[in-house]
Amino acid sequence: MSKEDCIEVTGTVVEKFPAGQFSVTLDSDQEKTILAHLAGKLRRNRIRVLAGDRVTMELSPYDLTKGRITYRHK
Repeated sequence: MSKEDCIEVTGTVVEKFPAGQFSVTLDSDQEKTILAHLAGKLRRNRIRVLAGDRVTMELSPYDLTKGRITYRHK
């Protein structure tokens, strides 16, 4: 598995923290909570992510507790 490989999962934002961090629960496992930040394109285009939004995230295969939000579903 190379460094560029990532695991794509969907989840729901539970809480917003300062400095652009979010607490996200995964759809597949309700007990699993991940700390995530916004991807550059979302930040550059000023996409607002609030608690309760469904999002798609990328997880690193090395650390499954941190992720990057890449898409906010409508």
